[in-house]
Amino acid sequence: MILHDYWRSGAAYRTRIALNLKGVAYDQRSVDLRTGAQRSETFVTLNPQGMVPALEVDGAILTQSPAILEWLEETHPEPALLPGDPVARAHVRAMAALVGCDIHPLNNLRVGKALCEGFGADQAAVDAWAARWIVPGFAALEALVARHGEGWSFGATPTLADCYLIPQLYSARRFNVPLDAYPRLLAVERTAQTHPAFAAAGPDLQPDAD
Repeated sequence: MILHDYWRSGAAYRTRIALNLKGVAYDQRSVDLRTGAQRSETFVTLNPQGMVPALEVDGAILTQSPAILEWLEETHPEPALLPGDPVARAHVRAMAALVGCDIHPLNNLRVGKALCEGFGADQAAVDAWAARWIVPGFAALEALVARHGEGWSFGATPTLADCYLIPQLYSARRFNVPLDAYPRLLAVERTAQTHPAFAAAGPDLQPDAD
């Protein structure tokens, strides 16, 4: 497998976590979003959307991290990142979607560039914009972890919810969002920091990291 990613991309980060949890070996190809490498003819041929991650596997190109993570769960079922019970699976998917649909898309790199280039926002304004979506999302996640967590976001083992949460906590710090109001999320993060799959996926350890 070849994972086309960028070290600070939240979507790529969650994909690395899931690949590591599944014990799947992969090579990495850096796509530097800051220089516009994602818009190069070579990469757009690979992924017409011009976004990371993209996963090459068995002659296919998989895009969009939610689809990649679901494919991983289907093709590499152990260890399971979704519970066996259908209602529990729905809860985990909802927690993941809270980050993947309602927080992350509103504070990724291209949105930040649009705020700066199209609306004249400075970094303080970009930080405030990001916090506007992170804060209520994390408040909801804090309540859900209180309801369902047993050491991890849902239950006593890592799930897709954790693959989404940990990169979003990293992103929140980049935008200077205070996190003291979310002790349960931070407790999950501390647990993840001791897990090899999460630790190895960290942005600062990637080959293309600054």
